[in-house]
Amino acid sequence: MPSIPIFVASKAKGGRVTWSEELASSENRHIQQMLRSTGKMPRHVAIIMDGNGRWAQERGRLRIDGHKEGMESVRAAVKTSSQLGIKYLTLYAFSIENWKRPVPEVRFLMSLLESYLRKEVDELHDNGVRIRTIGKTNALPKSVQRVLQEAIDRTAKNEGLTLTLALSYGSRWDILRAMQVLAMDIRRGTLSPEDLTEEMVSSYLQTSFMPDPDLIIRTSGEVRLSNFLLWEAAYSELYITDGLWPDFRSAELYRALTDYVMRERRFGKISAQVRSDSSATTTSTLERILNALK
Repeated sequence: MPSIPIFVASKAKGGRVTWSEELASSENRHIQQMLRSTGKMPRHVAIIMDGNGRWAQERGRLRIDGHKEGMESVRAAVKTSSQLGIKYLTLYAFSIENWKRPVPEVRFLMSLLESYLRKEVDELHDNGVRIRTIGKTNALPKSVQRVLQEAIDRTAKNEGLTLTLALSYGSRWDILRAMQVLAMDIRRGTLSPEDLTEEMVSSYLQTSFMPDPDLIIRTSGEVRLSNFLLWEAAYSELYITDGLWPDFRSAELYRALTDYVMRERRFGKISAQVRSDSSATTTSTLERILNALK
């Protein structure tokens, strides 16, 4: 399972170059322009960040080295998503099951989150990122809870990318919690079972503030959701890459997004109902993107 994401600021506080300004002089700007020109970009991308430990093991290094290297992949995903105009990015950072890991590793991950989030919140705020969380966050160490709340409060009014960190999260836990609250409302008489709808159930979940993910990316080649956004993933497109999370950079995100844009999302309809006259133009654009990534 994935581990805590950490953000590393590229500039000292004060005089920072914003991500949009940085993009203007970047070789990636043409790829991003082509992706956005398709008009089919996902609104919400969710990532299962997996493979930190295996990455370290393959190199004869400690697991914590894999977690450290994974920090750069998180930063690349956050920055690139923001530059592309993606509105929601959800990162599966620490699952409920991850508490079963060796105590020293869990302590290290918690200290990483606390230490580096303090350093990165300024850059995230400067670039309009709003930080939110889902999960049983009251299980986190008190010091981590304080840092998270400070970051949430600091960025609460930002209107750019909403970065949601899934911490001590499990989808079954959230669904069960939601059903318990829903059952209490029925018992109190404020809700009738006959009035239940999918939208109403969704409103009881912690994820109710954001749309369901359009695209779920998983690294490490594992083909499973691992108790992540089970209700919300009903119509999500899945992209599985064999690469490990510490090797995931902007180029791999571009590949995932290109693959997504190439797909035909039908939602129960037939192809003729969803195809548009712009499909040929989109295909040509995507071919140019793939060539640029070679």
